[in-house]
Amino acid sequence: MSTQKVALVTGAGSGVGRAVALGLAEAGYDVVLSGRRPEPLQAVAAEIEAKGRRALAQPTDIGDEASVAELFRRLEETFGRLDVLFNNAGIGAPPVELDELPVATWKAVVDTNLTGAFLCTQGAFRLMKKQQPRGGRIINNGSISAHVPRPFSAPYTATKHAITGLTRSTSLDGRAHDIACGQVDIGNAATDMTVRMQQGVPQPDGSTRPEPTMDAKHVADAVVYMASLPLDANVQFMTVMATKMPFIGRG
Repeated sequence: MSTQKVALVTGAGSGVGRAVALGLAEAGYDVVLSGRRPEPLQAVAAEIEAKGRRALAQPTDIGDEASVAELFRRLEETFGRLDVLFNNAGIGAPPVELDELPVATWKAVVDTNLTGAFLCTQGAFRLMKKQQPRGGRIINNGSISAHVPRPFSAPYTATKHAITGLTRSTSLDGRAHDIACGQVDIGNAATDMTVRMQQGVPQPDGSTRPEPTMDAKHVADAVVYMASLPLDANVQFMTVMATKMPFIGRG
């Protein structure tokens, strides 16, 4: 039986997901790439294969149970096991007053950021419990919003607080099955989602100011380190952030 290690990265077509997928490939993992759009996934898959690793690009609606079930069916069919799941897929919402936020927008953020992570965690548990060698590691993408909110960020912040609860419960429930779970809380990684920070983002005092960002590779390096540990050791929570961003002291 092959002992080649396999990782699944959601939201893998760009940003942090792409950086982590490439980092895991460089660390020797074959990588399953999940995301909504096939073209970016295929581009990342080509980069991984150029590094001598195998890649499977599987377009997925992460908040849809049937779509996630098909993702795990193809993963198991192709690789037979899963060693690391990086629950990364996430979206934000336009920064509007809380009472003006459409319920449909709230539900879309919850479906992607929270329900998607839960469905993938379920799929990982089912495979990790039965595979040999059994067990594996789940790493959730939190956010500094899991600690403190930005103005006008209720859906995103609420889901990231919920991710912390999911991380803790997964860590506890996984012990009996050799499944470790940790969380990386990211602050201002330079991605398509944070481009607007160069023009300015709302601050708690009502002003709008640009914020520093950091290279997403630093997040990838952190996730690869977390993934590299033996299953009897775990990074439960790690914060990786742009040093000069307004987080410490916010509020």
